[in-house]
Amino acid sequence: MATDIMPPPNLTPLLEPPTKLARERSAFRRLLPALLDQYRNQYVAIHDEKVVGTGPDLLSVALAAYDRFGYQPIYVDLVTDELPRPVRIPHFKPLSTRTAS
Repeated sequence: MATDIMPPPNLTPLLEPPTKLARERSAFRRLLPALLDQYRNQYVAIHDEKVVGTGPDLLSVALAAYDRFGYQPIYVDLVTDELPRPVRIPHFKPLSTRTAS
């Protein structure tokens, strides 16, 4: 009685490697405790997992980082330990489409 030997299963990961922006976001979260000491309530730009710009305005920090490094994924966020305020999006109910009989 012969036993068939099967090849080993392919164990390569099915997930794509994280994007550059995902790596920068992850670096921001990892660095957040240290950033809170130095840049609380300031915006920081993260590029190559390092702080490359800071300031009180998101747009100016982002534009300065893009001027310096070109248009590529750079993560810019507010350094805070407070929860974000909920975003309320107004919506309207459509009027009834009843017809008079």
